[in-house]
Amino acid sequence: MVVSVTSCAGPAGTSPQSRGAARPQHGHVAVPDSLRTFRSPQRVAAVPEPVRVRIPSLGVDSPLERLGRTRAGTVEVPTHWGRAGWYRNGPRPGEPGAAVILGHVDSPTGPAVFAGLAGLRAGAGILVTRMDGSSVAFRVTRLEQRLRSRFPVDAVYWPTLRPELRLVTCGGRYDRARGGYQSNVIVFAVRASRDRVASRP
Repeated sequence: MVVSVTSCAGPAGTSPQSRGAARPQHGHVAVPDSLRTFRSPQRVAAVPEPVRVRIPSLGVDSPLERLGRTRAGTVEVPTHWGRAGWYRNGPRPGEPGAAVILGHVDSPTGPAVFAGLAGLRAGAGILVTRMDGSSVAFRVTRLEQRLRSRFPVDAVYWPTLRPELRLVTCGGRYDRARGGYQSNVIVFAVRASRDRVASRP
């Protein structure tokens, strides 16, 4: 099984600001086969699907697209530069496990939904609204920037016993000859003690 992170490249020979109307491209990160067969013996109550993510300290307020996998086995990326997407084959935010939300860092015309993600600090709040109107809040614990070739698959996708959240976007150096951004920015967050976050930083 192969799972991508988020789009870190435009079509060959383009730069972040000169991609025109090109659709987002897919990355490629291998995931251990054991993830495909893992099943927790614990039974938990059903959690509604997420429909929106807010990061008040960054001014992010985005609906969530539902992301699956492509025929090649890579994770789909959001179809709109200004929207984030939730990887629906993983846990839902609020369930035990690491829910994953992906977004673009830039677009052909400027910053995209997760443009400011690299500036997020530990302690910042993230609020996910779900289909039934309920919300679940997360608190950022750390941020990492990793080369795409060394993407921490286990840390992002591996099952956890408590509700956690991962936000992923592109970052680091943009190298046109090598296909785009060479790194990923990954935010790690745990469920907050109360399901609310401040309206502003």
